[in-house]
Amino acid sequence: MSYPYQIQSIDQYHEAYQKSVEDPEAFWGAIAAHFQWRKKWSKVLDWNFKEPKIEWFKDARLNITENCIDRHLEKMGEQPAIIWEPNNPDERVRTVTYNRLHKRVCQVAQMLVNNGVKKGDRVCIYMGMVPELAYAVLGCARIGAIHSVIFGGFSAKSIADRLADANAEYIITCDGAFRGGKDIPLKSVIDDALVGNTTVKKVIVYTRTRTPVSMIKGRDVWWEDEMLHAEDILEKNGSINFPATAMDAEDPLFILYTSGSTGKPKGVVHTCGGYMVWTTYTFVNVFQYTPGDIYFCTADIGWITGHSYIVYGPLAAGATSMMFEGIPTWPDAGRFWDITEKHKVNILYTAPTAIRSLMGFGLDPIRGKDLSSLKVLGTVGEPINEEAWHWYNENIGQKKCPIVDTWWQTETGGCLITNLAGITPAKASWATLPLPGVQPVLVDEEGNEAKPAPTADGAVITSGNLCMKAPWPGILRTTWGDHDRCRQTYFSTYKDLYFTGDGALRDENGNYRITGRVDDVLNVSGHRIGTAEVENAINMHAGVIESAVVGYPHDIKGQGIYAYIIAEGVKPEDEERQRQNILQTVTRIIGPIAKPDKIQFVNGLPKTRSGKIMRRILRKIAEGQTDNLGDTSTLLDPAVVETIAKGKV
Repeated sequence: MSYPYQIQSIDQYHEAYQKSVEDPEAFWGAIAAHFQWRKKWSKVLDWNFKEPKIEWFKDARLNITENCIDRHLEKMGEQPAIIWEPNNPDERVRTVTYNRLHKRVCQVAQMLVNNGVKKGDRVCIYMGMVPELAYAVLGCARIGAIHSVIFGGFSAKSIADRLADANAEYIITCDGAFRGGKDIPLKSVIDDALVGNTTVKKVIVYTRTRTPVSMIKGRDVWWEDEMLHAEDILEKNGSINFPATAMDAEDPLFILYTSGSTGKPKGVVHTCGGYMVWTTYTFVNVFQYTPGDIYFCTADIGWITGHSYIVYGPLAAGATSMMFEGIPTWPDAGRFWDITEKHKVNILYTAPTAIRSLMGFGLDPIRGKDLSSLKVLGTVGEPINEEAWHWYNENIGQKKCPIVDTWWQTETGGCLITNLAGITPAKASWATLPLPGVQPVLVDEEGNEAKPAPTADGAVITSGNLCMKAPWPGILRTTWGDHDRCRQTYFSTYKDLYFTGDGALRDENGNYRITGRVDDVLNVSGHRIGTAEVENAINMHAGVIESAVVGYPHDIKGQGIYAYIIAEGVKPEDEERQRQNILQTVTRIIGPIAKPDKIQFVNGLPKTRSGKIMRRILRKIAEGQTDNLGDTSTLLDPAVVETIAKGKV
């Protein structure tokens, strides 16, 4: 059995792509007809990139949870919706059927209403990777509350900033989370984030690690007690079903914060209708999902990959989605392969960082593991290098599984450029072709369309900044509370284009290869981190006068963080202690994911006469290209460059 909108041949792909570009309204209208709507749209698409104003399925009414859960109950109620693999392999695996998922999401919806949450309210979710996180997300969506999930590695300061920006009044968290051999305190971090906060009314706490926590009377309540109370109310009303709130297709579904080129994180807003259609359509087609397949995405729901390809896309397609609590190297580096063998996983979707990390352990963790159930492999978060692609293909896929190298962003809602598993050709380290509805264009710095040019080996390659000419249903609509920031960031660089911030190459067959960020945003282990955000954190450390942060190639993470720091009175013998202190400051302000990998103390930074830091030079030094630093004559003090290059760490 396949889906009515599933592409099953290369010819079908070309036909679908052509239709989607020539008549997007007819194309997406036909696909949207396969979903459950309370009221049909008056117009499929209304848009301009100037304001920007983007509306899909205008005036339509729906609830995304009815599409993710309710419509599957009659035929698939007892089929697994979520299989949860806990951090500790000895702990019980939980299999959540669609019937059970429906009950739990209705309980959460009732629990939220009991605690005063209304349609449009913002609910911050800061939890470990437990099924209750999925219930919380879907429970918010069921009543029309806007969820904002924050990854469990962010610091109290980062959470406080996000709470303030979203003006969130409600929080759902855990006492703690398990991650490998560590117990991560979550509730205590929330408590720190709430010091001085006057808007948060309720904190709902799920028990996971049994870590002692502080519970403030009138504000903090236990998840377990609230869920029992909600169940009692639903049963008294004669049904466990909590009626889903009708939402406009363009009502906000969630806010997800992402780093930008300024220090302040921006809240990307996705809406109900278009996001639902896009995530489901891309999930089914990219992975060539067949009903009954066990699909395992190793991401965290704190990132967009978890939103789109653990929760919404798979569940709307009636799939079985695996959730994983833990890390790929604990209790040993065979964890992913053990899970694959145990659950007979058919589709595995993970990050190049994880693959490169596991490569470092050699082949011993794979030996003796039965991976024959695998049909499709996927990568996400950053471009995959050829060596890792071939290792994944040969040792995990046994050269029998197509690898989908998916390129997309928080802002795009789902995959934009990728091969379709076994349908369109793969090309190692290339994202390949755009999905139907996606219209990429490569432009130069002035916004002119880039021209193809022959390379030394005779190939013809076009190189430029990657933009999009038209919207797709999953595109972001705004940045929360600041629409002009959305316009400035994505739609003002090049006229009438959405600018991705990435550079790319295109070959003569129309395949795309992403070459990385061209703005001041780093891609570290698939997570986007703004250089300004890291610099702000470093500069808050006592004794730091100024800092500049750049990316450099890193064997495991893809990109590492290199910080050049001017600090008061640091003697050579004190440098290491000061480094550790600065790392601690960054961890406290942002979180451990933003810690610099290398810190070099310098006496000055290469600046132009107008005071602008020449990051191009710092990037080359960090990459080890000290012989080719280009023209330094425009610098205020060219001699500073030589001193920095000599002191490279």
